[in-house]
Amino acid sequence: MADLDLIVRGGTVLDGTGSPARTADVGVLDGTIVGVGRLDASANRELDADGLLVTPGFVDIHAHYDGQATWDDRLVPSSWQGVTTVVAGNCGVGFAPVRPSDHQRLIELMEGVEDIPGSALHEGLPWTWESFPQFLDALGARHYDVDLAVHVPHAALRLHVMGDRGADGEPASAEDIDAMAQLAREAVEAGAIGFSTSRTINHRTSTGKPTPTLRAEADELVGIARALGEANQGVLQVVSDFFEIDAEFSLFRRMAEESGRPLSFSLAWGKGDGWRRPLELLSEARADGVTMSAQVPARAVGLLLGLQCTLHPLLTNPVFRPIAHLPLAEQVHALGEPSMKEEILAAHARRVAESGQSRSPIARFDAMFELADPPDYEPHPSTSVAARAEREGRLPIDVAYDLLISDGGRSFLYLPTLSWGEGNLDAVGEMLGHPFTIPGLGDGGAHVGTICDASFPTTLLSHWGRDRPHGRMDLAFLVQRQTRDTARTVGLYDRGVLAPGYRADINLIDFGAVRPRRPEIRHDLPAGGRRLVQQADGYVATIAAGQVTYENGAPAGPLPGRLVRGARRAPAAANG
Repeated sequence: MADLDLIVRGGTVLDGTGSPARTADVGVLDGTIVGVGRLDASANRELDADGLLVTPGFVDIHAHYDGQATWDDRLVPSSWQGVTTVVAGNCGVGFAPVRPSDHQRLIELMEGVEDIPGSALHEGLPWTWESFPQFLDALGARHYDVDLAVHVPHAALRLHVMGDRGADGEPASAEDIDAMAQLAREAVEAGAIGFSTSRTINHRTSTGKPTPTLRAEADELVGIARALGEANQGVLQVVSDFFEIDAEFSLFRRMAEESGRPLSFSLAWGKGDGWRRPLELLSEARADGVTMSAQVPARAVGLLLGLQCTLHPLLTNPVFRPIAHLPLAEQVHALGEPSMKEEILAAHARRVAESGQSRSPIARFDAMFELADPPDYEPHPSTSVAARAEREGRLPIDVAYDLLISDGGRSFLYLPTLSWGEGNLDAVGEMLGHPFTIPGLGDGGAHVGTICDASFPTTLLSHWGRDRPHGRMDLAFLVQRQTRDTARTVGLYDRGVLAPGYRADINLIDFGAVRPRRPEIRHDLPAGGRRLVQQADGYVATIAAGQVTYENGAPAGPLPGRLVRGARRAPAAANG
C-alpha cells in the first residue's frame, strides 16, 4: 500500500510565502499537504515536476459566478488559469436573499451590471431559495472544479427589505438598516464569506436604473458592517468611483474600524494619478491598525470589440444595423461585399462631418488595438488602429472594418480603459507593488460579451514575471500575492501556501510557456447564450484538494471543489 495519495516530484517550489524558490517534492494525503522537501515515500500517483514551477493554486477573490455556479460544475474561464478558489458575490450584486416577486429585478441588475444575458439567467437559475442560507445550501449541494465562496450582496438585501424604495435608492430608515443588518449577520453565520456593496455610477440595471446601493448613506453601510463585527465573522468588499476620495475613503475606513472586520476596495483608475491618494490613505489606515486593502488589476481593464461581442465600431452605423441580427457568417459575407463597405464608410464619414468625431469608446481608434494570439496586453501606441491607418494612408474606420471581418469575424479589437491612463502599465506596476494591495478585479463569470479579464492571474506571472521589458517583479512575490495574500484577505488561512497541513491546491507550471490565449466566444450558456472565455498555455497540471483537475489545459475528471462556508483557520502545523 502506498504511503501517500500523490507526490509532485522535483519541481521548483514557490511556496506562496515569498520565500526563494527551492527544489523539493510535495506530498499529499487526503487532500492535504503532508510534506515539502525530499520525500522518501511511495504514492498512488507521482507527477514529474522537473523543470516546472510548483506553486499553490491561485485564489481569485473577485468573481461573479453567482449564476453560473447554480447550473455549471466547471467555473471556467477561471479554472483554466490555475485558480483553485474563487470568491463570487462581489460588487453588491447576486441572487439572494430574494422574494419570488423580485426575481426579475435581480436578473435585470446582474444583466446590466455584469453583462450576463438575461435569457441565460432566466433559463439557468433554478430559484430553489429565498433566504441567503437557502442559497448557500443550493450551492453546497453541488460539486465544482474549484472551491467557491460567496458574499452576501447589498443590492439584494436592499430589495428584500425595502422593495420599491430600495430599488429607487431611497434612504433606509433605522428599521430598514436593522433588518438588513440582521440578514447580513444571518448570512455570514450561515457561511457567507462577507458583505459586498457598490457605489459606482457605472453599475446600472439592464433598464438603465442605477444600482440600488449607489447612494446608500453612511448609517446604512456602517450599520450592516457592525452586524458582521458583532458576529465576528465575514469581510467587507466595496467598489466606488472615488469622486470625493477623502470622504469616500473615510466612509470605508469607518466601516472597517467600527466593525473590526477586514475591508477591501477596488482600485482601477482612468487618466491621471488620482489612484495615489487612496493608497496614501490606505497606508495611514494600516499604520493605525485598521485592516484594509486595495484590489488592483494585473493589467488594464479593457473592452473587447468584435462582431460577436456586445460592442464594436460598426454597431451604430445605420447601414450596418439591418444586418446586425444575422448569424456571424452571414454578417461577414455581407460585410465582405465591396459595395457594403463603401456604404458603411460613407455613412461613417457623413456622421463625422455632421457631428464631429464621436466621443464614444467604440470610436477611440487611437486607443484601439488588434488582439493577436497570444494577446499583447501592453501594446505600443504605434500599433493602434489610428496609427496603422495613418501609416497606410487610410481612415481608422477602414482599418477597423477589415480587422473586424478577419478570421471569419472571430477577431477582436482591444480597447484598454481603466488603469491605462498614460497608455502603458507603469501605474499598474506601482499599484501591484504597494504593500497593502492584492491582485483582483478579474470578474470571472461576468461581462461575458465585453470583457474577459479572468486571465489576470496568468498575466501576473507571464507579463510581470517574465515578458515585460522593464519593471518586472520577483516571481516569488507575484506568487505570494495571488495565493497566500489573496486567501488571507478573505479569511481563508487554510490555503495559498505549500506547507504541511494546508489544503493541497497546487499548480505545475511551465514558466517559459505560460501565457493567456486570445479569448473566444462560445454559445454554451443556458438558452444558447454567448460568453467570452479564455484558455491559457503552460499549466501542465492543476490540483485541487489533492486531485488533478486539469492536465495541459484539459479537464482531468474529478470535481473536488465545494462551497466554502466562511473563514478557515490556518493549520496547526502552519509554518508559512
